[in-house]
Amino acid sequence: MIEVGAFVSPRLVPQMADSAAVMASIMQRDGVRYPVLTPNMKGFEAAIASGAEDVAVFAAASETFSQNNLNCSIATSLKRYSALCKAAKARGVPVRGYVSCVLGCPYEGEVPVAAVAEVAEALHKMGCYEVSLGDTIGAGTPGRARQMIRAVAERVPVKHLAAHFHDTYGQALANLLAVMEEGVATIDSSIAGLGGCPFAPGASGNVATEDVLYMLNGLGVTTGVGLEVMIEAGRTICQVLGHDSASSVARALAGRSRRGPGGAVRGARRAV
Repeated sequence: MIEVGAFVSPRLVPQMADSAAVMASIMQRDGVRYPVLTPNMKGFEAAIASGAEDVAVFAAASETFSQNNLNCSIATSLKRYSALCKAAKARGVPVRGYVSCVLGCPYEGEVPVAAVAEVAEALHKMGCYEVSLGDTIGAGTPGRARQMIRAVAERVPVKHLAAHFHDTYGQALANLLAVMEEGVATIDSSIAGLGGCPFAPGASGNVATEDVLYMLNGLGVTTGVGLEVMIEAGRTICQVLGHDSASSVARALAGRSRRGPGGAVRGARRAV
């Protein structure tokens, strides 16, 4: 699955203004899903008009974040998504759900796990085939991540849960391993750790795909995704954006490739 865009307000999130053009330009492969974010019926209709066959909705476990991100309360957002899910079901369009701020909020601080579980259950009951639990500000730690997953799994079967952990505090991989041990088998990630949220000041992007793959390869987990290909994709997009990669693995391998036998940097003169 590759999330390719978001049909949100171009005024509030100008980075996503060209999502329809992206949908028209990508080469879709059989067996790969290409969902787009749709915060309301207007976004849903625009997504369908662009040719999207999968959509995603995003709610929050924090009331203040919901107001800042969606300009409405949690209850109102869920009411909107219920109508959207019904419209999607009528058209045979699968819907994925996201819950933001599951391990902390930039405005409220710690978020009760009961609030996370309640929103996740609501999305699942309205028809979301999977609910991705997002540590939007990357403040979680393994113990808290495990506790959160256990609380949500009491209301939503763990096979319908995914993890979406940002790496602001460098805890994402540890948190992912903790929830994998609880049965979570789907992980969201971002090439080179790019991205973030305009409504979560100071938060980094989602955990780097390259770093996740390196960890999974080390654990003997088969993903069907090539690490070398992802590193090259990250290198390419970072060059286009003029942005340094946030992937520790990509940086380490790039540094090693610049060194010759004995660890000497290629092209460097030895001191005499």
